[in-house]
Amino acid sequence: MTTRIVVFEDAGWIRLLPLVYMRGVFELRCGRSDLLSRIVGLTGASEGGATVEILCRPQLADLIHETTGRAVNTSHPEPALLLNGRGLWTKLPETASDAGSWVGTVDGSDDVACIAADAELAGSLTPETVIDQARLRTLLAPLPRRDISDCVQLLDWPWNFVHANGPAMESDWDPASAAIAGQVDEGSYLLAPEHVHIGAGSRVKPCTVIDAESGPVWIGENVTVNPHCYIEGPVVIESGTILQPGAKIREGTTLGPRCKVGGEIEASIVQGFSNKQHDGFLGHSYVGEWVNIAADCINSDLKNTYGMIRVPINGREVNSGEMFVGMVMGDYSKAGINVSFPTGAVVGFSSSVIRPLSPKFVPSFAWIDGDDVQRFDVVRGLAVARKVMARRQREVTPAVEHAFLQVREWALALEHEQQIPLETGQHGLDTIG
Repeated sequence: MTTRIVVFEDAGWIRLLPLVYMRGVFELRCGRSDLLSRIVGLTGASEGGATVEILCRPQLADLIHETTGRAVNTSHPEPALLLNGRGLWTKLPETASDAGSWVGTVDGSDDVACIAADAELAGSLTPETVIDQARLRTLLAPLPRRDISDCVQLLDWPWNFVHANGPAMESDWDPASAAIAGQVDEGSYLLAPEHVHIGAGSRVKPCTVIDAESGPVWIGENVTVNPHCYIEGPVVIESGTILQPGAKIREGTTLGPRCKVGGEIEASIVQGFSNKQHDGFLGHSYVGEWVNIAADCINSDLKNTYGMIRVPINGREVNSGEMFVGMVMGDYSKAGINVSFPTGAVVGFSSSVIRPLSPKFVPSFAWIDGDDVQRFDVVRGLAVARKVMARRQREVTPAVEHAFLQVREWALALEHEQQIPLETGQHGLDTIG
């Protein structure tokens, strides 16, 4: 098998907004890790095996190089196996040096799951080519197809990540990883401790129940679990996260690094560095980084009719085909006290919702206070981001700043806001038509 692996973004990145304005689709979490880390593990790259490179949107090349430390958007006339970055990969497709180039698909879909490319084809696969669906189909049209459904599930929409998360955590669990390296105080209870991992430096304080009878519980390093918490597997809680007293972390939940959480969270993914510290409910949702959800906020994840939920991705409603879908909230966004989010709500990038009932779709850089819907100035938004990140000892690097400032242009081009009027207001806001 080739030792050169290239993880690529395709045109499907648009369906994963607002979560991927400032990250590659392969940096989204599902299961024990993000999708890129899963691929790296399968290739053996972390043990000195195959090299893993990235093809992504050119606008994010510097930022993704900074966050992943990998070669980004380089073109080499060398044989390569290209893997779709929004794939939940369980194994790599088999390749042979004499098989020539071919395309891997899943369940008869037109989406390209992988490309086994000879040297000539590999040299022609640029970021601009793989991200343009029409150009890619034309280039690959002469090649034979193979069904690789046994290797990968392509995740098309944010709710696909949420629904795949629990099963992925269970399949990722290695019984050999069961260990209690941290401190579990007297008065706490571990149910099925053979399915529990608690990392070094973590502490579980009294009157906490960790229930791994229905799925494994992975707690990373330097996590604080305050008294009276309930954790029900499968669950992943990454390093540095704090669970406030009385938190209920239900099955199918992933909490990324350095979050502060409280209240009840069920079947949700929080990318990392976000706060939901107080009482309230978050269910079947995907929340980005640097988000703050204030006290007593709740979201609906089930319609009163028990019908299929429609979700306004980029402002246009999509039938999810699912009975349970919560909300999607982009990076740097905020919710004020007592905000309720309707079923299938979408909150864009760097937005604030202060009124009691959020609209179902909140565009990026929107400030919603009462009946006013105003546009938040991107420069002021960046200034707030600097303060938020500094509280976690993180800085706004030039790559982060460049990506942040370009989000507004993307949002104006991709988000359809006709259902929400934009009005000129105060608070240092501006209006963009």
